[in-house]
Amino acid sequence: MTTNRLTARSGIALTLALVLLAVLFSLAFAGWVDHGSSILLTMAETGLSWCF
Repeated sequence: MTTNRLTARSGIALTLALVLLAVLFSLAFAGWVDHGSSILLTMAETGLSWCF
């Protein structure tokens, strides 16, 4: 009986963790789509400034 309860609890925790991870990656991807070009340009400018 205890094993079934632990298995169900583990399954729910794993599902919740996967959903939270998917939401986090979705938000990060949406941010990259919105601001990706400016991020890339800023990173390139910063990298070039270290060269000179």
